[in-house]
Amino acid sequence: MTKNFVEELRWRGMLQDIMPGTEEQLMKEVTTAYVGIDPTADSLHIGHLCGIMMLRHLQACGHKPIALIGGATGMIGDPSGKSAERNLLTEEILRHNVACIREQLEHFLDFNSDAPNAAELVNNYDWMKDYTFINFTRDIGKLITVNYMMAKDSVKKRFNGEFSQGMSFTEFTYQLLARL
Repeated sequence: MTKNFVEELRWRGMLQDIMPGTEEQLMKEVTTAYVGIDPTADSLHIGHLCGIMMLRHLQACGHKPIALIGGATGMIGDPSGKSAERNLLTEEILRHNVACIREQLEHFLDFNSDAPNAAELVNNYDWMKDYTFINFTRDIGKLITVNYMMAKDSVKKRFNGEFSQGMSFTEFTYQLLARL
């Protein structure tokens, strides 16, 4: 490791709390971390900056960053904190948005290095696109209760009339997919 990642974050004022053992793990070996990015637009926004800068510092300290694009979840639409359903993406729009986001991320992260800590961009759509509805309900749906999903604030607000529009089945099942 070239630098202590935790000390770098402390010095920059980017660290509030840390799980016990994290600094020791980061000093022991190359560690992988990810930041999730929603591809519902073809550009990053200011809300992505802190997570991307964390990945940049992580990589500069010798660790491996992963930018996880939520293509599958982006095609469904995240209801979290929203009062209305998001527009659903087509595969073509998703591919365009992912390509644009990667191009922007390349200004911050090194994806092209031969080093063991080269950044990776992965898209959950790649491993979810061929997963069938039957498999999904059998493998995932049976593990999460409706009570658990109904207890989420984003779901409660949409069902109790706090927002004028209800929640579609697509948005409701997003809760299951996001748990993967």
